[in-house]
Amino acid sequence: CVSHFLSRNNLGFQALIQYQSRQSAVAARTTLQGRNIYDGCCQLDIQFSNLDELQVNYNNERSRDFTNPNLPSEQKGRSSQSGYGDAGGMYGLQATGARGVAFPQMANAAAIAAAFGGGLPPGISGTNDRCTVLVSNLNPDRIDEDKLFNLFSIYGNIVRIKLLRNKPDHALVQMGDGFQAELAVHFLKGAMLFGKRLEVNFSKHPNITQGADTHEYMNSNLNRFNRNAAKNYRYCCSPTKMIHLSSLPQDVTEEEIVTHLEEHGTIVNTKLFEMTGKKQALVLFETEEQATEALVCKHASSVGGSIIRISFSQLQAI
Repeated sequence: CVSHFLSRNNLGFQALIQYQSRQSAVAARTTLQGRNIYDGCCQLDIQFSNLDELQVNYNNERSRDFTNPNLPSEQKGRSSQSGYGDAGGMYGLQATGARGVAFPQMANAAAIAAAFGGGLPPGISGTNDRCTVLVSNLNPDRIDEDKLFNLFSIYGNIVRIKLLRNKPDHALVQMGDGFQAELAVHFLKGAMLFGKRLEVNFSKHPNITQGADTHEYMNSNLNRFNRNAAKNYRYCCSPTKMIHLSSLPQDVTEEEIVTHLEEHGTIVNTKLFEMTGKKQALVLFETEEQATEALVCKHASSVGGSIIRISFSQLQAI
């Protein structure tokens, strides 16, 4: 049940909605995140606010307190300028503490639940709190920390990575939170890379201790997830034969893309296209392993002076 509502449009139309219970808020976000208001447009991006309470002073087209129908429609003699300010200054928003995103585990679970039609994939609980993952059966002659980063960053932000020198086919990967670690374990267990079938499990270590033998990625601008990037969860999947390339230079050609990637396997088909004025591409390989190798080796590489981004695509054909 909705108790309060506030809207603003200084940064595109935005709204704050307060429910009477946390469960109702989670259910609404799970159902509506990523959905379109109209067919093919006006996609909703729903985040949990760090505000505990909304203070609504007027009942009108911009705000409403559904628990108090007796509020005036406007303040007599007030300026026509909307009172938008920093730090929740709109209509006297009351923040009781700088807590960041409320219950992030629920936020992440809700986002991916919406992407999968309202429910988490089988095997994903959304309640895991272990952030560090143990990866084994790696090819020690071909793997390094950056390649592991390129692969695991599809499922969440990477804090740090450590290759185990006493076990050269083992590595530890610390993810941003337990939900992201659970996604990585779920989608990468059994994936083929450099001729080896990966074993991916939760580590007994809660985190990776900083040291000379660890690589830090916490502040890397190549991490794919941030507070406003919940939409990225909808693209999480196991490795596929198809990869998606973005951040390409505007004058790139299909021939250049093929030349850049063909060392990693047989390219079946490619498609170069433009979306929102930016060049992107789909590349279909013969096998999932070839596509995975191309991703781990060429994500964040340079094409025509542009640092490209690569992820798996769930499309079956071009």
